[in-house]
Amino acid sequence: MTCLDKPTPRVVLVAITKHGAGLARRLAEAMPGAEVCVSARFAEAVAGLPQPVHAYEGAFKDQIGGLFQRYDQIVFFVSLGAVVRLIAPHLKTKDEDPGVLVVDDAAAFVIPVLSGHVGGANAMAEEVARLLGATPVLTTASDVGRTIPVDILGRELGWTVEAPKLNITRVSAHVVNGNPIAMVQEAGSPHWWMRPTPLPANIHCYQRLEDVDLARHAAVLWVTHRPVPPALWQQLHEALVVYRPPVEAAP
Repeated sequence: MTCLDKPTPRVVLVAITKHGAGLARRLAEAMPGAEVCVSARFAEAVAGLPQPVHAYEGAFKDQIGGLFQRYDQIVFFVSLGAVVRLIAPHLKTKDEDPGVLVVDDAAAFVIPVLSGHVGGANAMAEEVARLLGATPVLTTASDVGRTIPVDILGRELGWTVEAPKLNITRVSAHVVNGNPIAMVQEAGSPHWWMRPTPLPANIHCYQRLEDVDLARHAAVLWVTHRPVPPALWQQLHEALVVYRPPVEAAP
């Protein structure tokens, strides 16, 4: 596996009613990599699918812990309120929890409930919505505003983030609030802007940190292989996030 490769997410489609099982089957036929979990009473609705199907017996709430352990994305064909109550005892952190999505009973809306941003549920919601002909309901500010996702910028390109969590939180707020941001790229792929919309006007691009008037920007996003002097962290107090692209091997 190269630094640009990502493991395929483990996806499960979950239903507890006959109608929900029918919707899960419809989606499973379009997502051959997804597994299916349904009540044993309605297993017939998903019979014949090529992917693994788990038909559970007993109380549905007893399935949640195992689902959280085994899968990266859980798509529920269950009411939003029920899902919130069911998953609440199992929540840890946004870095550990799987993506959780809810599809309404008419398959008209797909709602990322948990780990929408870091956990990838927003992206999964857009994919599920595309396959079902539904509307994704996104609430994460950077996704709704079509701006830079500070905490996961460049993740598809193998970039890693180097900054205290407080910096990421503060800089993310500056980005979504439209404050002037210096995006300094000295290394890595130039194809980091992957949205179909133009780069927001508050993001100003530079090729070297020395070209930036730090006093005129609320925060700095710095893509570099250079070491960061301690004095710079202090100068840009809670306003600097550094990204480390993969180092290309010498020919």
